[in-house]
Amino acid sequence: MESSPLKKLEQLEFSLDSVTDLSSTSVSSSSPAVATFSCVDGVTELRFLQSDSTHCFTFDLASAQLFKLGAIQFICVSDDNSEERSFSQGVNIKFGCEKDSKEFCDSFEEWRKDVLVRGSSTVSASNSKFDEKIEASSAKMYFHYYGQLLHQQNMLQDYVRTGTYYAAVMENRSDFAGRVVVDVGAGSGILSMFAAQAGAKHVYAVEASEMAEYARKLIAGNPLFADRITVIKGKVEDIELPEKADVLISEPMGTLLVNERMLESYVIARDRFMSPNGKMFPTVGRIHMAPFSDEFLFIEMANKALFWQQQNYYGVDLTPLFGSAHQGYFSQPVVDAFDPRLLVAPMMSHTIDFSQMKEEDFYEIDIPLKFTASTCTRVHGLACWFDVLFDGSTVQRWLTTAPGAPTTHWYQIRCVLAQPIYVMAGQEITGRLHLIAHSAQSYTIDLTLSAKMWGPGASQGGILQSSTGKFDLKEPYYRMSQPQAYPVAQEPPLPPQPQLNTQDIQIQSDGFEEELLQAPPQNASTQL
Repeated sequence: MESSPLKKLEQLEFSLDSVTDLSSTSVSSSSPAVATFSCVDGVTELRFLQSDSTHCFTFDLASAQLFKLGAIQFICVSDDNSEERSFSQGVNIKFGCEKDSKEFCDSFEEWRKDVLVRGSSTVSASNSKFDEKIEASSAKMYFHYYGQLLHQQNMLQDYVRTGTYYAAVMENRSDFAGRVVVDVGAGSGILSMFAAQAGAKHVYAVEASEMAEYARKLIAGNPLFADRITVIKGKVEDIELPEKADVLISEPMGTLLVNERMLESYVIARDRFMSPNGKMFPTVGRIHMAPFSDEFLFIEMANKALFWQQQNYYGVDLTPLFGSAHQGYFSQPVVDAFDPRLLVAPMMSHTIDFSQMKEEDFYEIDIPLKFTASTCTRVHGLACWFDVLFDGSTVQRWLTTAPGAPTTHWYQIRCVLAQPIYVMAGQEITGRLHLIAHSAQSYTIDLTLSAKMWGPGASQGGILQSSTGKFDLKEPYYRMSQPQAYPVAQEPPLPPQPQLNTQDIQIQSDGFEEELLQAPPQNASTQL
């Protein structure tokens, strides 16, 4: 097999008339020399050895640059990669003839190209787990968002969130007093300062966004505990700490608990920094789920797509896109605060233990569903919310986002099916909630709900109806500001409104959709 060109070049030497150290003003520093390329332990170097001395100028080709001054004269410098674009060392080299200088330049380019190719693969291999699994554009937008004070203010003004964290820390001072704490994704540094108030020996506040600078400023303005908090700008996947942590504290929860995929960074920080028997605040998370019936929401979602049913929009027929538009609107999870009376079955829960979960366990979450309907109704989809437990040594405290509880900035989330299913009281509802992580720091949700046979013959099983939907947790429909009118018990219905006719919505069905939207909306002025 023919040896590579670089193997051949490795044996070559290039004679120089002179090599002069640019940092020296002495004339005697210029003398004949020999230039050689070599690769030792994966490091590719260019060396200039002066013939009248043992002194050698060594350049790492990964940072070396060659500038031509003339036909036989060059400057070789080593870039220190600083923002100021300064150079750590440099030499002036001169050849005896153009032939020698050309051969040297060709060799330099070949070796340099090889270094860059191998360097790119090395960089790829050394990237943090975060960079490998998260696309750069998503990460840039994410850190830009959380680097702004207005968004930090939004979270700080969630008094359920902030107050629960404060209570969980202060009620468990024994877990923090005299301990080393790491705040994962510190943001404004508020949790770090809670830990310091509780008597932490030292707190390392790790924050990857520009908010790190604001956190330093805020912490410096609170001298009572500023000397016990160190802000470190960087990702927990990349940074190093001088000591192990006794306690990890973080607010890694997103919509549906797992959105934004920060829980993965939380468990990475656990594996990298937490000492054995350390504590995590929060310790456990639970996703709660229940089927719901909400005719108002279903009609609202369906009405959005009616724009695309116009056959003469300035002379253009929009109906070819109606199906795609309808599907697009129903692929958006709805984020809002809803009345818990809309739930049509007791909830079920899926528990995630942050102290035990592996990072890879978050890549795919599969939850089998099983409910028993408590009323006769149409099921429009699945409602979800979460809570987390702060398992302190003194007090166990829960932070909940449940419907009916004080509202948080997480609200609740509902996946609305384009085709509802009909159930009777006591009928079993089964299905599957399947979450698959994607590189935009979120999840694709596949939901299936099925109504099993009931009454005589139900023991033989079988599925009576089934409906599926695919949702992108990254692109929710934020409905928090929308008016939400829900019926009060025993309130008489108004006559049907002319806004929406059954014929306006083209939804495939198995015969159950004949009365799709004939149920009249209740009094829109009624407010809970």
